[in-house]
Amino acid sequence: MYARLVLKSVCRSAKDYFIYILTISLSVTLFYSFLSISSKYYKPNLGGAYDIAILGDGMKIAICAITLCLVFLIRYVNHYMMLQRQKEFAVQLILGMDSKTLGGLFFAETFIMGLLSIFIGIFFGMICSQFITAMLLNVYEKEYQFSWSLFPDTVLFTILFFLCIFMVVGIANLFKIQKTKIIDMLYAEKKNEPNIKKSRWIYCVLFVYAILLLFRIIVGEQKLYFFYDSRFPIAVQMMFFGNVVFPIITFLVIVLFGRKKVLLGVLLCSIGNMIFAASIPFFMNRYDLVLGKGTLNQYLLFICLDLSFFLCTFIYLSGRMIQAWKHRCLEYQYQGGNLFFFGQIISKLNTSSQMMSVASITLVLSILLFLTAPILTNWAFGYLDTRSMYDIQIFSTYNQVYEEEDLPHDSYDVVTEVLYNQGIQSTYDCTFHLYLPEHSSFHNRVKYDFPILAISCSDYNYIRTMLGLETISLGEEEFTTHWKAVATKEEREDYLNKTKKFMTDAGVFKISEQPYYTENMGNTLFNSYTNVVIVLPDYACEKLLPVIQNRYILTEQAVSYQEARDIEKAFYSVYQESGSEGANYGIRLRTLQLNSTKANSFLLQASMFYAAVVLMVISLAVLSLQQLLEGVHYKYRFCVLKNIGIEDKEIETLILKQLGIWFGIPIVSAFVVSSIIFVYFMQLISIEISAYTNFYVVVGQIGITLGLIALIFLCYFFSTWRITKNLLYS
Repeated sequence: MYARLVLKSVCRSAKDYFIYILTISLSVTLFYSFLSISSKYYKPNLGGAYDIAILGDGMKIAICAITLCLVFLIRYVNHYMMLQRQKEFAVQLILGMDSKTLGGLFFAETFIMGLLSIFIGIFFGMICSQFITAMLLNVYEKEYQFSWSLFPDTVLFTILFFLCIFMVVGIANLFKIQKTKIIDMLYAEKKNEPNIKKSRWIYCVLFVYAILLLFRIIVGEQKLYFFYDSRFPIAVQMMFFGNVVFPIITFLVIVLFGRKKVLLGVLLCSIGNMIFAASIPFFMNRYDLVLGKGTLNQYLLFICLDLSFFLCTFIYLSGRMIQAWKHRCLEYQYQGGNLFFFGQIISKLNTSSQMMSVASITLVLSILLFLTAPILTNWAFGYLDTRSMYDIQIFSTYNQVYEEEDLPHDSYDVVTEVLYNQGIQSTYDCTFHLYLPEHSSFHNRVKYDFPILAISCSDYNYIRTMLGLETISLGEEEFTTHWKAVATKEEREDYLNKTKKFMTDAGVFKISEQPYYTENMGNTLFNSYTNVVIVLPDYACEKLLPVIQNRYILTEQAVSYQEARDIEKAFYSVYQESGSEGANYGIRLRTLQLNSTKANSFLLQASMFYAAVVLMVISLAVLSLQQLLEGVHYKYRFCVLKNIGIEDKEIETLILKQLGIWFGIPIVSAFVVSSIIFVYFMQLISIEISAYTNFYVVVGQIGITLGLIALIFLCYFFSTWRITKNLLYS
């Protein structure tokens, strides 16, 4: 009997469950499509140089961890369904049904709808997984061909994962139904909105912000004490003092002002705090300021906290701001239905500011993930081009060498032996030294102040020939320089202006007519913490102390993944890795680097994109459902407007304006805040971005991302507007 009752209730309430089915189906679609890559049956044609097995566990952990955020959304949607059927539940309890039975029936309904949503989601996940496969093949530079595929292990894992979520949420609903009184269910629709004066959440935020200001004052005073110099330009001095004075002023405003004025005062002070904190990376890059390890990360955290506080406070005060504006514009508020419109908006903003603040902060995280994902992945691929210049790259360091007899002097014959045994032929093979220009600098091991090394002109030219570059020539007493990609133009020009002549143990050399080269030749060509290497004539290098010995190899054919693993294993069975005392050795194989970097980059990109979509769906769904929960109140109020003569067209305009404010405030605020954080982040990594990324590719990807964000927002906005309008006329 209960089974028939559940089925009838499901059929009768199918329309009410539309949002529930849509939300769960979308969640399952995303979950299955991204997780399909971890299936043991997933075998795209990538060739022998790649192995995506390392993607499996990483993708599964990342996607499952992110999907747990959907528990909140599923719980919220279930809460919405319960509120929609409160009156029905009350009637059933009055007729004699036990609360446990009622809770079990509701659990069975949601469970059946959940199963239906899972199967719908898996079906669309099969289609969506093709887009994920296309994205993966694009990363590995392979052609994509559409093919239908269903992975049994991914299907089973998806079903079990969401069934566990349904069980947890269902049990919570069961307890809630049992604890709710019948009278509360009957009058749930007529319950008045809470009084904003009872809400004190913003003052808890203010208290936490005050504690963080104390920590910020201490950090600012430390920077001022250890790094301030009166010879700095006025702007830099203002930066140092501003990051101490403004937090002190903000703290005093919190302590001294009354509760009514404190929020607005701290809101304005937080803007000043953000400006002074954001000035730090600008002045550090412009004046080469050294402010200690972690300074940029500390002030990035401070900016995020300032912006979060600003966001919460602005949304909390937005209702009062609109109310103040309404009293100043008496003529406007009495035009048409504007008086009703202001009453609706102010009431919602005053009673829902906490929820809107949380939704806005979640949108900030989502937008930042959308924007930074293409930046980070392009950075990784650009840096990969620098690291994987050669099929086999062997390098050494002398950071832990304190006796000259322990310096590396080896031709790495173990690699030669493995290549011979595997039948791998090389087209170019260069073993060379890097030299200390002055023997006295051998014991200089100060971090970021390691001596610049030199390379002989013949070795330098041979490496250029390997890479298809033109060779260079030097006079007997001339030198030139080669720079890393991350070296800035200002850094290069400053060094060359100060180094017209170069002192070595082999004599003094003057700068050549071509003073520098910037082609990408790999990062192991440089000493630790340096961005330049000196190119000297061969005879000069014979008189210098060799401290590093590297070997670069280009092979006739690409080394397979298994062959590369065998070479790496054989190498490290003989040579110790970095981190031990004495000479440290390392080997990089293009095949392994391409495989690991592309796999990790795809994992990062997929995880960030998935998390961004999940967070945006959660935020917009909560904003949408919050409006639909008030549908009964809106229906009565707008019917009153219609009865007093307001036309339908004007009522629809009022609904559109109300939704515009409701969605607009958190979304516009989130865009402004995320834009500030994104610009600050770009300033922090501006050198790496210019060195390793293609600006036009990144701009194009960000443009596509912004279009996707706008599409998701418009779908939720107009769907909510349409459902609300239909509800009023039903």
